[in-house]
Amino acid sequence: MGDEDVIRRRLLIDGDGTGDDRRLNVLLKTLIKWCNSTDEKPEESKATHDRMLAQLAQCEFAVTKSQLGSEMMAAELKSYEAMSKVLEKSIEVAKSNIEKSKADLAQAKTVRKNRIEYDVLAKVISEQPDRKETLERLGTLKTELASLESTKQQLESRLALRKKQFHVLVTSIHQLQALLDEPDDTESVSDDVDMKDILNEP
Repeated sequence: MGDEDVIRRRLLIDGDGTGDDRRLNVLLKTLIKWCNSTDEKPEESKATHDRMLAQLAQCEFAVTKSQLGSEMMAAELKSYEAMSKVLEKSIEVAKSNIEKSKADLAQAKTVRKNRIEYDVLAKVISEQPDRKETLERLGTLKTELASLESTKQQLESRLALRKKQFHVLVTSIHQLQALLDEPDDTESVSDDVDMKDILNEP
């Protein structure tokens, strides 16, 4: 067995390294010696007995100390486990808050973008004439359009009349030409006079 194995074994037996195994060995040897002693004086026997009780008390104290240490470590382990669960829960909450913050940030960016677009649109609208002015302008344009339509109809009527008069004039010219070709035809002259009356109509 190597030195490391011996040291490891002694540490396992000795507990926290305060000499518990040595104390037990000494107590055991003293007890065996005390039990096998026959010629020991009562005073020496009582002193040995008291010394063994003291050693036993030390061993019991060491055991109690080890138990308390073990219980304390178990309690600390439970505490660490509880803290670990709390930390895990806190981490999950933090992750959830981060995701929510990301969503809020994206929404805020969208709102800001919409607000900028709204401001631009509002500026464009503010540069346009208001509804009252637009309606007044539209009414004026409608009135002007109606007046132009009336003028157009009048001009078209006059144009139609002029076309009729021009047609009559052309016809009269042809008839006059025919009269010139036949100077003795008095009836044609009468017709020509009627044509002149038509041309003189307003």
